[in-house]
Amino acid sequence: MFTKSFLFPVDECNAEFDIPFSSLWTRILPFSFSDMTSTIVQYVVVRGDLISTLKWPLGAVIAQACHASTAVMHLFREDPCVQKYTDDLDRMHKIVLEAKNEQVLQSLADELEQNQIDYKLWIEQPENFPTCLATKPCQKEDIQKFFKHLKLLK
Repeated sequence: MFTKSFLFPVDECNAEFDIPFSSLWTRILPFSFSDMTSTIVQYVVVRGDLISTLKWPLGAVIAQACHASTAVMHLFREDPCVQKYTDDLDRMHKIVLEAKNEQVLQSLADELEQNQIDYKLWIEQPENFPTCLATKPCQKEDIQKFFKHLKLLK
């Protein structure tokens, strides 16, 4: 979606520029630079020990991530970030990370809670077994610091 229109008249091109450089570019370009750099992402964090120690099948682990992601999207479906995230289904960004075990996953959930970051901790039933966490889609720069210590799920 374009937020700026082409407002720079052709006859001004020959004039001396009395406007700041950044202002010049926002007048020339049909979008703002913040539109280019602001990325809405969803973090999905899966317990790695489900595969390594507990020997869950890969499909079962993927299902846990799908459950958490679907649940958080439903819970926050009216949120503007969720709506923007789903406006272009072919360009959604998910980052799937690994928590070593249940304690690491729960610690992350606690930190997100303390910082008022919306998420869903998926607890497999009827076993009452935490398996995965998915955040509500948010601006990457607002939440990436909470996930820097985790590695991509492999």
